Amino acid sequence: MNLVGSGFSGFEPQTRSRTCATTMDQPTRVVHVEVNGQRYAIRSHLDAAYIGELAAYVDGKVRLACRESPAGDSLKVAVIAALNIADECFRARDEDAVRRASLATRANELERMLDLALAADTSDEPADRTPLAQTARSF
Repeated sequence: MNLVGSGFSGFEPQTRSRTCATTMDQPTRVVHVEVNGQRYAIRSHLDAAYIGELAAYVDGKVRLACRESPAGDSLKVAVIAALNIADECFRARDEDAVRRASLATRANELERMLDLALAADTSDEPADRTPLAQTARSF
């Protein structure tokens, strides 16, 4: 994410991209955000609006964790919020892997059908008896 936050001990920046691709050649800027009533200065190469969007999302998760654990201290609430965000990330990653596998399977099947169609084009068999026609009936 290329974020460096003041007040975050041991926070090491990581590189990730979303819709706001950046390069390290872009100037670093400081963006002030608020999460759970605390103001943070975030130094980053990312777009300020995107950082604000991230902070708003985290703020919502922290506030939800506060409602679920009203007696929890700020560290406990932050950890609960972080675990909820990590869970969402892992689930989205798993769903993406399943979707990609499905698309790869479908692409391979379409490629196989195209190969059969091209091969049938050169054969003397009736069209309804070609391997492609038989494969197409299986759908």
